[in-house]
Amino acid sequence: MALSICSSLVSCGGSGKPSNADSTGLQKDTMAAVSSIKPDSAAPSWAPDIKDEMLAVIEKLASYKDTPIPKLTAQQARKNHTPTDAVMDLVKENSIPMPAPMVDTSGQEIAVKGGKVHLRIYTPKMGAAPFPVIVYYHGGGFVIADLDVYDASARGLSEQTGAIVVSVAYRLAPEHKFPAAHDDAFAAYQWTVQNAASIKGDPKKIAVAGESAGGNLAANVSIMARDKGVQLPVHQLLVYPVAGSDMNTESYKKNAAAKPLDKPMMGWFVKNYLSNMAQAEDPRINLVGANLKGLPATTIITAEIDPLMSDGKLLAEKLKAADVKVDSKNYDGVTHEFFGMAIVVPQAKDAQAYASSALKTAFKK
Repeated sequence: MALSICSSLVSCGGSGKPSNADSTGLQKDTMAAVSSIKPDSAAPSWAPDIKDEMLAVIEKLASYKDTPIPKLTAQQARKNHTPTDAVMDLVKENSIPMPAPMVDTSGQEIAVKGGKVHLRIYTPKMGAAPFPVIVYYHGGGFVIADLDVYDASARGLSEQTGAIVVSVAYRLAPEHKFPAAHDDAFAAYQWTVQNAASIKGDPKKIAVAGESAGGNLAANVSIMARDKGVQLPVHQLLVYPVAGSDMNTESYKKNAAAKPLDKPMMGWFVKNYLSNMAQAEDPRINLVGANLKGLPATTIITAEIDPLMSDGKLLAEKLKAADVKVDSKNYDGVTHEFFGMAIVVPQAKDAQAYASSALKTAFKK
């Protein structure tokens, strides 16, 4: 599905700064290759202001001619190409150099209620233990995708923060219905708190992060930790999180036909994860209706061309109203899933740096 690579162009580059790097450490030959990425067609009607590099990814994804996910079963949908596949093909076609990885990876199986969950642990090659820790939850609507599809995000966060990242392969629906993913997410967080020292981590410096459905899971982990009297994360990074049950928000209307995530796909995810539509009002799904008081400082990242943009913005407002410290940033001209595309999409490079700066600040406190 995706190659295990270093896709974070802010921090990659080995132990020393290359002689041909700019002030960010970004290789100049890589910059030149990325700047050569251009779309083949004009901007689509659903995204008139889409950035060139982002459109090139969307074009490549469309070129696979996969059956739209809402027409497939979950098992079939998991075999479709992903935005990560599109990015990696653009990397190959444009001969974009791949920086040497700055993290090592290992695996860990943990027991959860009714089964087991796999964790992929990213450990910095540089620096001295104990490292701070980020428990990371991938996207995919609770139904599709895996650790490989979101490898670039987890790897990029580890490299740029100097933290261990524990990426969680929570169980997927419809085989495991709500709240299985939520319970798995919290079990993985508890395991990390209890076992941080054994993986070279600092048990007092643990944050949570997630994208899309994973952003929802990360926020729920913080809520469950608060309610169960478990150590709170020091920070939560929520990237275009699933945060509401209303599919008629401003961004759902504006971006109903957006790619790679559109309104029909969100409806398909909901039907696969939930046992009935009444569960959509459960505060674990409808985060904007949850009790958000006492949660850790939060960073929220949203994308302009995304049905979930309004979810993220409303969640930021609700968190602020609950006296939670929130920093948020919306990225224009990019779509859902852009965050892990730093190797080809400049806005993703900026978003990873923004997120990592917030996490590093939290770890220093």
